Amino acid sequence: MGVASPSVVLVDAGGTNIGSVRYALQRLGVEAPLTSDPATIRAAGKVILPGVGAAGPAMGRLRAQGLVDVLRGLTQPVLGVCLGMQLLCSRSEEGEVDCLDVIPAAVQRLRAAPGLRVPHMGWNRLHACADHPLLEGVPADAQAYFVHSYAVPAGDYTLASTHHGEVFSAVVARGNFFGMQFHPERSAAVGARLLRNFLDL
Repeated sequence: MGVASPSVVLVDAGGTNIGSVRYALQRLGVEAPLTSDPATIRAAGKVILPGVGAAGPAMGRLRAQGLVDVLRGLTQPVLGVCLGMQLLCSRSEEGEVDCLDVIPAAVQRLRAAPGLRVPHMGWNRLHACADHPLLEGVPADAQAYFVHSYAVPAGDYTLASTHHGEVFSAVVARGNFFGMQFHPERSAAVGARLLRNFLDL
């Protein structure tokens, strides 16, 4: 008898927030192994692509592991977190790198201005742009914790936006691919609810 496939896996893209994402899932009763094995990723019920760092090295790691086409071809729900969300996009200004191209957007650097710090760090309100199961039960005044210098412009794929000098995507979706620019694992009850919603998709 074969070993059961994990219900959720974390893709090893070299991000430094993997441990905190895994712990957030454990608090929800889910054990999510870290893996770069294509067969394990394809067999999982859900896939999470976490990441903190730069787009170029992260995409280089995915290419070296033979995971670019694997991730593009997944049909189960896939969630990109922080840099992981940006990697779902077409390309990134951060190093002018081609990404996974499952969300039709180009990642852009946030513009600094007087009184406007980049990187953007702190709590920001989420503004729902669409009805979607991923946002179920998230209050209208919900805030999430952001740490980033690059962002995904708002578009047809935006489920929720936020504002830091300019409006950008906080939550995105296209088909079975989803992304959260903020850190759900550091966003208290709101983050836990969003992760639970993803697990329930």
